[in-house]
Amino acid sequence: RLLKDGWPEYYDGKLGRFIGKQARKFQTWSIAGYLVARMMLEDPSTLMMISMEEDRPVKPTMRRSASWNA
Repeated sequence: RLLKDGWPEYYDGKLGRFIGKQARKFQTWSIAGYLVARMMLEDPSTLMMISMEEDRPVKPTMRRSASWNA
């Protein structure tokens, strides 16, 4: 949806279905945030690249349920 909508700055409305009234399109941070989130979902160990030293002792990685891709 982000690609189809032109990478808007934010969505608005009760359910977040509408592009914000003053949202700018093709926002670099929107694209970068999407790519980083996708990378972390595919390989949670990449979180260590952006975490702070005091965040290192984290809980074990949570796995997705089998129904996630259904």
